[in-house]
Amino acid sequence: MLNNNNNNFYYYITASGDHEAHVWRSFVNIPQSVPEDHRPSSGDDDLDTSDKEDVDGTGAENDNMTYIRTPQCVLEGHSGVIISADWMPDGRQIVTASWDRTANLYDVETCELIQSLTGHDQELTHCCTHPTQKLVVTSSTDTTFRLWDFRDPNIHSVNVFQGHSEAVTSACFASGDNVVSGSDDRTVKVWDLKNMRTPITTIRVDSAVNRLSVSPQYNVIAIPHDNRQIRLFDLNGVRLARLPRSSRQGHRRMVCCTTWLDEGSNCNLFSCGFDRQVLGWRINGLTTGTIDKS
Repeated sequence: MLNNNNNNFYYYITASGDHEAHVWRSFVNIPQSVPEDHRPSSGDDDLDTSDKEDVDGTGAENDNMTYIRTPQCVLEGHSGVIISADWMPDGRQIVTASWDRTANLYDVETCELIQSLTGHDQELTHCCTHPTQKLVVTSSTDTTFRLWDFRDPNIHSVNVFQGHSEAVTSACFASGDNVVSGSDDRTVKVWDLKNMRTPITTIRVDSAVNRLSVSPQYNVIAIPHDNRQIRLFDLNGVRLARLPRSSRQGHRRMVCCTTWLDEGSNCNLFSCGFDRQVLGWRINGLTTGTIDKS
């Protein structure tokens, strides 16, 4: 979760099992993609070499990496694992979601807890903020997701939506006042904020849905699955592509998360999995509707 300011620094949040969220400041450099000819080959799609680590613990220090050991801000107040965090659109506040069944709203400058958002019956799985408005959506294993409205400073309203039969693993905003939710019930649903009684689109898949993301520019949904698949759909439910999952190109284990990056970078989609890898993908043809991935 990155937030760029005028000094060319990136501020980003990390959520942790130690019940704290940290705000860090750093430059972020995305490495160039490795040519296919220089990648290690393997004939076994399920081969997992991710557990091989540097024995003496010094290998990583030789890769010209910058290590940041002191956060700019420490956010406290949760009593359980913090599973997700996101910036409010003005960059001055942060919302976090926790297994303690609450979401917290913090002031970044003072690191103080502004408000605790309660109401979910079970652990939260995700939180996401609207890109331009003071709206927050939280999802939970209680099969619901909630919309929190902070646009009126005097009235903080909340709406509860029950559209899934199993845990809602993520919910996020898309352009045009839409919300996209994914669930362990093997569905992804698109909702209109003006009428949230029934979804406008239901996408049915063959595996549980993990933390999905929506391209803010092109409204393409990237859906990560337990079965190592990553599928791309538009908001109308039309399937656009399936990303490779071979040992040379894709994840070797469950894909737990995806996120889109602004156009103009070497990679515009990132995914991470239980194989302890973060993969960068270049999705071409988003403007033309003819998807190509590299």
